[in-house]
Amino acid sequence: MSLPLPTWLKPASDSVVADNIKLGKWPWMDAVHLFWTVWVFITPMFGGGYTLRWTLITLWSYPLFLLLYALVLLTPRRRAPVFALAMVVLSLALLPIYPSGINYFIFGCVMLRTNRAIGIRRYLVEVLVLNVVFVTMAMWIGYPRSAIAWVPLLAIIIGIIVNVERASSEKDAALRLSHEEVRRLAATAERERIGRDLHDLLGHTLSLITLKMELSRKLFERDPERSRRELSEAEQIARDALAQVRSAVTGFRAADLAAELASAHLLLESSHVHLRYSPPPPMPAWIEAGLAMVLREAATNIARHAQANEAMIAIQSDTVAVVMEVVDDGRGFVSKSGNGLAGMRERVMALGGTLDIESPRGQGTRLTVRIPIVQPAVSSAAGGVAVNCGASKQGARA
Repeated sequence: MSLPLPTWLKPASDSVVADNIKLGKWPWMDAVHLFWTVWVFITPMFGGGYTLRWTLITLWSYPLFLLLYALVLLTPRRRAPVFALAMVVLSLALLPIYPSGINYFIFGCVMLRTNRAIGIRRYLVEVLVLNVVFVTMAMWIGYPRSAIAWVPLLAIIIGIIVNVERASSEKDAALRLSHEEVRRLAATAERERIGRDLHDLLGHTLSLITLKMELSRKLFERDPERSRRELSEAEQIARDALAQVRSAVTGFRAADLAAELASAHLLLESSHVHLRYSPPPPMPAWIEAGLAMVLREAATNIARHAQANEAMIAIQSDTVAVVMEVVDDGRGFVSKSGNGLAGMRERVMALGGTLDIESPRGQGTRLTVRIPIVQPAVSSAAGGVAVNCGASKQGARA
């Protein structure tokens, strides 16, 4: 069993550790920067040596530094700079007797902006002020200029690099969250549209059927002929409503190719793959629905497996066929028997088309889908069977 953390060591809701957890990252991934503290133990090699005093100071100052580092990552956004400044104060206090403490100063400067919503200009001003204080104290103590000249430069350069990377990571996280929000809002809007369509489609029809059935019940004994006529009309209305519902459901299930292109763009851009594409040309609805599903699978394969930097989707249509090309500059050597490609091939064959794949090793992948405009005979035959079955059922009912 793991021991519970003290209250003051639990991450605040707006801390660096909490942000990492929200993004699905390892909570302590920022601890990788602690590898730079190796200089605490290397500095005596350049002067002074490993004395008893150095050992005793290291034994209490290094754990204290680690605690301050952890608190910067665990505490709320408004309090984190206090512990970064504490690192700077620790370094300045040890400066006369402990040169290894200069490393604490650099860490304090770098982490001063951690989890703070301030601009890079203000951060640089703060770091410059701290470095002026450090250089002044070091020169007053008697440190050689050559030994301290590198400290301000190193603190500023590492601070800029680390904080620019953090800002970029935060923007990427915000972009992914915005993509998820767009998808969620789109799904909500689609559900609302389907609800409105079904209400408009079925509300009046079901009310009319209910009235017809009530009227038939009332006329059952007084006017049997009219009662049967009302029942027949109610049955016909129900059949018409069923046909309309089936048509509407088919429309709901049919994917829109333009929407799928936009979704592929979001998916690939969030995977750091630049996608080039143009709006799809007009084409029959049954081809558009099939191509949309093939495109979804192709974009997913690029994002997961291709390791590409760029991708391109081109769709052309004429009076003979619709052709879609999906090209990427990834690692290539795609297995043509993979589950994803097998599913795409089955979809294309169901549309009466062909799917060609060119995927030389290390030269990317080109996927070409060609679907003739004439609807495949399989679909017509299936439709005929459905019609015949429907006719048989009606005959049986009659």
